[in-house]
Amino acid sequence: MATLTLDSGRLASIKIGPTAVTIDARWLMAYAAALGETDPRYYDTTVPGGPIGHPLFPVCYEWPLALALRQRAFDEAVARRGVHASHSLVVHRPPQSGEVLRASAAVIAVQRLRAGTLVIVRFSTTDRSGVAVTTTDHGSIYRGVDLDGDEIDATTPLLAAPRSVGADRAPADTRATWEVGVDVPMQMAHVYTECARIYNPIHTDAAVALAAGLPGIILHGTATLALAVSRVVVRHLAGDPTHVRGVDVRFKGMVPLPFRLTVRGGATRPGAIDFEAVSPDGIAVLADGRVTYA
Repeated sequence: MATLTLDSGRLASIKIGPTAVTIDARWLMAYAAALGETDPRYYDTTVPGGPIGHPLFPVCYEWPLALALRQRAFDEAVARRGVHASHSLVVHRPPQSGEVLRASAAVIAVQRLRAGTLVIVRFSTTDRSGVAVTTTDHGSIYRGVDLDGDEIDATTPLLAAPRSVGADRAPADTRATWEVGVDVPMQMAHVYTECARIYNPIHTDAAVALAAGLPGIILHGTATLALAVSRVVVRHLAGDPTHVRGVDVRFKGMVPLPFRLTVRGGATRPGAIDFEAVSPDGIAVLADGRVTYA
């Protein structure tokens, strides 16, 4: 069987965008609805600026760039080996209904791991004048895939990973001071797919999921993360997502459907709240989670 490899030099040369993306109220409201949000601020089109956006909404306009980068960087055999491993979002300011943003994507880090190869893609989104709106570092591990060439180190000054503002970067402390259960229904992956405009058949097509070695369809990692962030926002930020300035997490497990997710909030420090999410048998699904806020 041929060894699957990634060429670090080729990855480093790939850049997508900038691509214009229009944020509209319908999209913002649909994303909130997919998550079961009931706060009327997510749906109020009568106020200046329109409905507020969920903190994880940037994944919606980043997805087309992720697809374009994947098509240029990976053959299908390698792409199928990728799993979402980490997510680091900085919200410089929330995107608003009616504005046109400019989104770009580029590989900023490639590292060898025992399990395979880690690839970190940075999604940089600005307004039309070039002022930053959101920045996301999306980490994927390509299991069983070797790296051909030198590692690319995101810790160098020119490639420094973004850090959520308003908090130190001490290790997350998720000793639970509260927890809340979240029932994830069978149809949520389908609803999230259509409302977020993020289509990956492993989340909606059982045959494709089984062929990929999964037990069945699974919920999008970003949906799981969004559900957890929603609970943190309600618990600590009076339900107001516009205070969120960053989200960081490691993905540790799958969410088959239906599912009972437990979100736990841990210690807080000025400007930061730690969290995690576990399965009914206590196995970590999200780990080292942190929401930073202004």
